[in-house]
Amino acid sequence: MSNYKINTNCVQAGYTPGNGEPRVVPIAQSTTYKYESAEQMAALFDLTAEGFFYTRLANPTVDAVEKKIAALEGGVLAMLTSSGQSASMMSVLNICSAGEHCICSSALYGGTFNLFNKTMRGMGIEFDFIEPDAKAEEIEKLFKENTRCCFVESLTNPSLQVVDIPLWAELAHKHGVPLIVDNTFPTPINLRPLEWGADIVVHSTSKYLDGHASALGGCVIDGGKFDWKASGKFPGLTTPDETYHGVVYTEQFGNAAYGIKLRTHLMRDIGSMMAPQNAFLLNIGLETLHLRMPRHCENAMAVARWLQKDERIEWVSYPALEDNKYYELASKLMPGGTCGVVSFGVKGGREAATRFLNSLKLAAIVTHVADARTCALHPASTTHRQLNDQELAECGVSPDLIRFSVGIEDVEDIIADIDQALAEATK
Repeated sequence: MSNYKINTNCVQAGYTPGNGEPRVVPIAQSTTYKYESAEQMAALFDLTAEGFFYTRLANPTVDAVEKKIAALEGGVLAMLTSSGQSASMMSVLNICSAGEHCICSSALYGGTFNLFNKTMRGMGIEFDFIEPDAKAEEIEKLFKENTRCCFVESLTNPSLQVVDIPLWAELAHKHGVPLIVDNTFPTPINLRPLEWGADIVVHSTSKYLDGHASALGGCVIDGGKFDWKASGKFPGLTTPDETYHGVVYTEQFGNAAYGIKLRTHLMRDIGSMMAPQNAFLLNIGLETLHLRMPRHCENAMAVARWLQKDERIEWVSYPALEDNKYYELASKLMPGGTCGVVSFGVKGGREAATRFLNSLKLAAIVTHVADARTCALHPASTTHRQLNDQELAECGVSPDLIRFSVGIEDVEDIIADIDQALAEATK
């Protein structure tokens, strides 16, 4: 499907039915798969043959959707996971062990920040956090001999800061390590990080890729361009893996070494595979991704412009606005649009923000973002509640911040709902 444009790949990539086979990707609701001989099965376990032998590692439904997402992001392969959290964890854990180090943007989704700062730090992996738009020399100072990767969000949740992917990639590669980019908010429709120097992409597929808040999931995409052998810092990829009869991933699998190890090692041992039913639902969402994202962006821009003119609003953050700090960078990396999320502050601070949320009628208060229905959240008291004031500031979350996820309803109805909620909040 590499010759087709991305809109076509949203619909067609990953699955080509044969004569008399189902037109729609079928749900292979089976844990196991039958083979004719012990030798065939042994070849699968030796990684010398392709096929399915246990759904914890691979499943036909999941495989088809993985191929589609790999095509959309321009990677060599993809691996679906049970959640975005598991995708983020395994993307780092695949190349970072206890005693090693990762440099991260401090502006991260609260769950990801806590995963790195608490859980994975407790596993012995060291993390340094820095502002996503820090100067090159400031980021440069954080690199150590034991640094093994950099991790950023392309468009931060919920502060909507745009990360200079080419700059971060240049610095990472200078020190012989890959750049991992969480591309959940822009999606490959608006941004393909691999084309700007990133090496690995992750998604919470529960958001725009699914589009309907129907199925949890995550994904890790291997760009296939990082030279693991030349780096000399990744023995897990370049020396024999005794748990797979001494296979050397870079020798046997070439530019897909990272992705193959991710599946055969981490997924084998951790087991956070996406369920076939969830993959089926995700694929339905992917088929309309190229239609939904422009509408999300169009509606969000209209909402952002309206909020800018309203005296009851303290501030508005949306990278596609001409006066936004990140407008030039957003225009360069995401010329077709950013996402459907707008962040803003209501005059009156935290209390007014709470009253605003409680007064919404069309928009729902939910612990979610980026689906077809408009929703809103107060991150400081929900998704980022576990962070202290300093950590909140580092993540770009102010006490009055409202994360408003603009859906694909009629924008006049969305704005009318905001208007009446503001009236109640500022009485």
